[in-house]
Amino acid sequence: MEEEEECPELIPITDSFSSDQPQCKIPVTIITGYLGAGKTTLLNYILTEQHNKRIAVIVNEFGEGSAVEKSLAISQAGELYEEWLELRNGCLCCSVKDNGLKAIENLMQKKGKFDYILLETTGLADPGAVASMFWVDAELGSDIYLDGIVSVVDAKYALQHLTEEKPDDLINEAGRQVAIADVILINKTDLVSAEDLDAVCSIVRSINGLVKILKTHRSRVDLSEILDLHAFDSLSGSSLQDKLTIGTAHPHLDKSIVTVTFEACGNVAEENLNIFIQNLLWEKNIKNRSGTPMEVIRLKGLLSLEDKENQVIIQGVHELYDLEETQVCWQGERMNRMVFIGRHLDKAILQQLFLSVLRS
Repeated sequence: MEEEEECPELIPITDSFSSDQPQCKIPVTIITGYLGAGKTTLLNYILTEQHNKRIAVIVNEFGEGSAVEKSLAISQAGELYEEWLELRNGCLCCSVKDNGLKAIENLMQKKGKFDYILLETTGLADPGAVASMFWVDAELGSDIYLDGIVSVVDAKYALQHLTEEKPDDLINEAGRQVAIADVILINKTDLVSAEDLDAVCSIVRSINGLVKILKTHRSRVDLSEILDLHAFDSLSGSSLQDKLTIGTAHPHLDKSIVTVTFEACGNVAEENLNIFIQNLLWEKNIKNRSGTPMEVIRLKGLLSLEDKENQVIIQGVHELYDLEETQVCWQGERMNRMVFIGRHLDKAILQQLFLSVLRS
């Protein structure tokens, strides 16, 4: 078998950036979206907007031939510097995620030359697999942190993409990108009527009941709405309680991706919680009333763990999950709130199993 090519070292771009600043973790935002939705337009807008951030961008798309070019651009004060990296495959997904990590590790050798990373996935990629890299690779995680996932949705073709029928063992790619997002940009709003736009917002909300929805034209957006989200760390704990809107899944959309939310009062036994989550995410032996295993794409929660005075958040993407204590102390009633986004979910069963992890 032919050996994999090493990711080439980055060529120094400029000496104008100071490397004498204190080192700190660099945030990474994943930009995803279906083919043609406007991801590249969004990146170009970010790179030319005056935002006082030095942003490194890794662009990943399918291309011709055996090698795919990756663009690395660094923007400062509206000026664009560009170099090219070449890898054997441009998809930052399961089969090539090691190469993707290598590219980011090479970026990190240039600490001080940028303070934000935007990672654009191919339109057919699973952003969850990309997000998982930052939890799996402990060494990389010491330098960067996952700030959030932004998905761009094409308002004109969203209904077609999101309702496309797939075989039972496959997830609709566009739906998965909506399900895992922290922010959704519904783009190209000028190409649809107000009624059609409302329909797109409705189906997006039915898939991901937790996501923030922004309506955009030519992917122009206030950057404070999509950067520095802290969607995966303890800083999100103070606002998470307000975001966990209690709702219900639609049982007639059993094969579609939906959001299930519920709350329960009491203290959680951590060992019991881990067994419940691992059975759900790892063993996949928790089934709905039809006997179909539940499939979780994203989960979030605000938990009251016994022996913890502060609120704890739980985050999960596919098979990975993490518990992190926040700086927010419980005041009054200690109410657990859980959100599950995925397929074949049964709220009643999930809620019953969660209640079993509470201390009596």
